[in-house]
Amino acid sequence: MPVVTETDHHRVVSVSLGERSYDIVVGNGVLASVGTAIPDWVNRRFNRTAAGSALIVTDSNVVRHATVVEERLQHAGWRTACFEMPPGEQSKRLEIISSAWDRLVEMQADRQTVVIAVGGGVVGDAAGFIAATFARGIPFVQIPTTLLADVDSSVGGKVGINHPQAKNLIGAFHQPLGVLIDTRALDTLPDREYRSGLAEVVKYGVILDAPFFEFLERNVTELNCRDPHAVAYAISRSCELKARVVEEDEYELTGLRAILNYGHTYAHAFEALTGYGELLHGEAVAIGMAYASRLSELCGRTDAALTKRQTALLGALKLPTNVPNPTAILGKDVIHRMQLDKKTLGGQLRFVLPTRLGHVELVKNVPTELVWQTLHQGGIE
Repeated sequence: MPVVTETDHHRVVSVSLGERSYDIVVGNGVLASVGTAIPDWVNRRFNRTAAGSALIVTDSNVVRHATVVEERLQHAGWRTACFEMPPGEQSKRLEIISSAWDRLVEMQADRQTVVIAVGGGVVGDAAGFIAATFARGIPFVQIPTTLLADVDSSVGGKVGINHPQAKNLIGAFHQPLGVLIDTRALDTLPDREYRSGLAEVVKYGVILDAPFFEFLERNVTELNCRDPHAVAYAISRSCELKARVVEEDEYELTGLRAILNYGHTYAHAFEALTGYGELLHGEAVAIGMAYASRLSELCGRTDAALTKRQTALLGALKLPTNVPNPTAILGKDVIHRMQLDKKTLGGQLRFVLPTRLGHVELVKNVPTELVWQTLHQGGIE
């Protein structure tokens, strides 16, 4: 189980993975400690106290945060370089990754050069993939700057890039040295991006923690207003819940970790078919959870009350629960995209479906006609 420690200024979730263990530090203003935190993590892993080198991967939207990281590390004596990606999901492609590899070669990176992701989920996924593949794997650190990345992609070591036919189809498991989550970075996050992250927060309540879901229901006003205490608790609890799953199924071998993909089979299909970027990831997940819950109803695994409760909370947080312009999508294309999903086994679709609040199961051999029925209910023909 993850160990959670708390001070007046931050919470630390310790992820226990043997030699790959690391801390997730959550707090207001913790970015200021980056010049000591990263060297401490490097020393813990490599028993090295000398100043090192780092490639900071970021995008133009958050370069101001990357500048803080670079300045703090340089002040600590580190040699740094910066690689700025174009913002957006379209940057998770091989051409961009190859340019980052070139940058590492130029800076004469070694096996202990640290790749530091400063940005949202796209930056984190790409930077982690860069680190996992260069020199057969070099260390990296996650410094997420969006709520979605705080609670999802920054934790657990899944890194990857997109294939033209499917999202995150090319990737690896590569755990970070540590995760530094400064909640102050959310102050300037656009409202739509912030709400996208709330979808993943809701997901944790549905799949693992009914009392946490109830906390979210009670604190809709505070979350909508970005109350710092409510947001900080939502982030740290989400990280703790994800860490619990990662500790038990790091490489997604037992099927347990697959529960983190609740709503994602639909979501990834909708993201691809609407054009990456048209739907934010969290928006697609919110829609996907609503569809998956209705599928669970049709399978006789849950009742309509659970679906209604989820859609009510998502709606209160101003998240969508249906695809915009559903008639522009063909059901056969959705099914085809689902067949490319990483949970598909032997050509059979598998879905993460809820049975009650706080509990979901990975279900195989779901009849395709029931999936079609959920699409028709949403206006997709």
